[in-house]
Amino acid sequence: MIQLKRVYQEPGPRDGMRILVDRLWPRGVKKEAARIQEWRKDLAPSDSLRRWFKHDPEKWSEFRKRYRKELSGGNNKEELRRLAGLAKRKRITLIYGAADEEHNHAVVLKELLNELT
Repeated sequence: MIQLKRVYQEPGPRDGMRILVDRLWPRGVKKEAARIQEWRKDLAPSDSLRRWFKHDPEKWSEFRKRYRKELSGGNNKEELRRLAGLAKRKRITLIYGAADEEHNHAVVLKELLNELT
């Protein structure tokens, strides 16, 4: 099972394995308080894509396409398969910092991982 949670929300016992999927560490969050087991910066959108998107809902459809294309390259395929396999065995929570809970890269990443499970 894969779920999403903002890093600014309290960690909970139902979170399972907490994986931060942002390129930058979230402001004002202490590492101990976040209870992150893995930090997968490499699965976050590139700086150029992140800056282009700026969490603009009007760019959402195009952002999804571009981000999925980024995820299809390099060593990402192996990592995505590993996380999808992990999600089959236990609950994982993708942790992100974006304020918009509907239009952010973690939503796209979860969709992609669910397709692989």
